[in-house]
Amino acid sequence: MISKLNIVAIQTSIFWENASKNKHFIDQKLRKLETKVDIVILPEMFTTGFTMKSEKVAEDMHGPTIQWMQDWAEKLGILLGGSLVIRSKGKIYNRFVMVGNNGVIVHYDKRHTFTLAGEDKFYANGTNSGLFRYKGWKICLRICYDLRFPVWSRNTKNYDLLIYVANWPAERINAWDILLQARAIENMCYVVGVNRVGTDHNELVYPGHSAIYDPLGEVLAGGISSEEENFKAELNFLELQELRKKLNFLGDRDNFDLY
Repeated sequence: MISKLNIVAIQTSIFWENASKNKHFIDQKLRKLETKVDIVILPEMFTTGFTMKSEKVAEDMHGPTIQWMQDWAEKLGILLGGSLVIRSKGKIYNRFVMVGNNGVIVHYDKRHTFTLAGEDKFYANGTNSGLFRYKGWKICLRICYDLRFPVWSRNTKNYDLLIYVANWPAERINAWDILLQARAIENMCYVVGVNRVGTDHNELVYPGHSAIYDPLGEVLAGGISSEEENFKAELNFLELQELRKKLNFLGDRDNFDLY
């Protein structure tokens, strides 16, 4: 394994339902990445924005965006992730996909579809765990509205890094800031939250506030920026384990099962 993991959160605006334009726009940001990067994270629905026209924009797992992600993963030697609209086995999901040098490593389908916006009417609810290992680190994937449900993200599997991607609007950004920090503190893990910026087709404003937190809830990068920007942090596995051993907060957690 590697003891230090370098992760980059790309906070970007998103062109409405225009996958080609979004990928071309993100190309420019990926070309400017610094060296020594292990993981790069894009926002939720980075090819389309938070659209309910799922039938119109859906791709499959062999489609052009997955291939685009694989091309960049191979070129930069990184793990590249973000959520997009995916059709699979007759259903459409808001799917968080992580792609590495050798193709798709894992995907996570959003469990809590956002009923306030009608997402539940156009996207199926996911049931998979979103847990995987990369370079010795155990990582957990979640999407936007999942952030409001701490039981679903509770660290019962001893993951080291929790990642959220989002289209979280300005009017509720205070909740985003507080809950991201809380997830880091209560789960004794690193947390990365990547939100978009800009205004979408429905005139919703997104203020960014992408951030990377350490296991005590301290900000390592980002936090309040509303600009298009990359945030980078180095995560230290040995320091994480030492902190957990010293405080042992996870040792006192409750046991429960999800059904």
